[in-house]
Amino acid sequence: MPGKKTELQSPKVAAAAEENLKNLFKKTLGGEIADFSPLKGDASARRLFRIKNDNRSAVGVIGPDKLENTAFVEFSRHFRKEKMPVPEIYAADLSKDVYLEEDLGDLTLFDFLSAERTGPEFPETALAAYKKALDWLPRFQLTAGRGLDYKYCHPRESFDRQSIMWDLNYFKYYFLRLSKIPFHEQKLEDDFTTLTNFLLEADADYFLYRDFQSRNIMLRDGEPFFIDYQGGRKGALQYDVASLLYDAKADLPPETRQTLVNHYLEAVVAAGRMDKNKFMRYFHGFVFIRIMQALGAYGLRGFYEGKTHFLQSVPYAVKNLEWLLRKAEVPVKLPELNLLFRRMVASSYLRQFGATKLGLTVRVASFSYRGGLPSDEKGHGGGFIFDCRSLPNPGREEKYALLTGKDAEVVLYLCAEPRAGEFLESVFKLIDRAVENYLSRNFTDLMVSFGCTGGRHRSVYCAESLKNHLLEKYKIRAELHHRELDAGAGANSL
Repeated sequence: MPGKKTELQSPKVAAAAEENLKNLFKKTLGGEIADFSPLKGDASARRLFRIKNDNRSAVGVIGPDKLENTAFVEFSRHFRKEKMPVPEIYAADLSKDVYLEEDLGDLTLFDFLSAERTGPEFPETALAAYKKALDWLPRFQLTAGRGLDYKYCHPRESFDRQSIMWDLNYFKYYFLRLSKIPFHEQKLEDDFTTLTNFLLEADADYFLYRDFQSRNIMLRDGEPFFIDYQGGRKGALQYDVASLLYDAKADLPPETRQTLVNHYLEAVVAAGRMDKNKFMRYFHGFVFIRIMQALGAYGLRGFYEGKTHFLQSVPYAVKNLEWLLRKAEVPVKLPELNLLFRRMVASSYLRQFGATKLGLTVRVASFSYRGGLPSDEKGHGGGFIFDCRSLPNPGREEKYALLTGKDAEVVLYLCAEPRAGEFLESVFKLIDRAVENYLSRNFTDLMVSFGCTGGRHRSVYCAESLKNHLLEKYKIRAELHHRELDAGAGANSL
């Protein structure tokens, strides 16, 4: 059962296992042990140590799961023969649940991204590191995985129907039920079956790394090395790409994801192993199941086992679902899944775990009523629309007609009008309350639009004013779009 204490967790057995590990190190690398320090582990029951003598360093592992240990050791030896950048196995005593592997240092791709990320833009250095990691992925999937002995796979040899259903029910029981998101059991099971059938249509005769994410990619001298592939099995190409690009706390921007998908596909298509359209047909389906699997893990560790730091990733996963509901293309109908995803996206409870702050973007726009109301590309259908047609119109005066609300002469004209000041004061009060509410609930998007007759003077001035006000008062992102100006509308705006 998950959460059950293993035998290795008793002090006596733990001490004996550590002694076995020390003896293996001495036998293999010689010398007296100068340092034996525990390393921060992952979510598994394995215990890791950095062990040093005067000349060498290694990572020692104590793993209570014999099948998992065997899978990692055998996979590592195979990948090393294939010249893949994985840790060398120095020695293993699997009868005693211990092995020694190469020390790759402490810098993960996630740590590197966190250090390089000093502003809202995705750093070019991190983008280059991600591309290097993705350059190796097809080699795992298409080449090195070809000669792998899949009898060592644990717990199954392929990401088959049973594996998929395990992940979906993991999500249902450890996340949905424990986070109190309501759902209709039978309808959800029907959608699980539909999604499973769809995913099983994808080509699956490749090595599936299973946990190809930024914390399992080490960087040494700027080059990637790979760990934690012991859950590998046969499966589809899309799953591992989804794992890396929708890794919750890495929080990759959508445009960065698309750049990296294209980078990966260049190599796969060039190898003649996958058509781009065929890959993309199934890609978002695998994104959804990977997110659900991850949420199941966060729920198990966070809700069930009480390790609340795992729940800090939940708001990022919800943010990913919010984007996917707008943009993802999955050519099968999943009504109950879509309904519960919308409930998750609307949940203030799920967005507020830990100290996670996703950041708010206010999208401010100006428009002309002649062209209709502005569309909401985010798909929320909410936000504010303010009608500026009650304000004095500088466009009726010849000297302002060819100018816009961004020009100094028009700005001075409207600043001198008390009605414009009163109008904006009321707008600011209303939007401030909304912004503060959204920030407190960890919501990520708010749309505010200003309309006037031609969309060139009053609405533009008000949109510019609101953006400046928000940036001065709050630590948020504000995007500005002048629909008519950006579309190159004519000067007649009366």
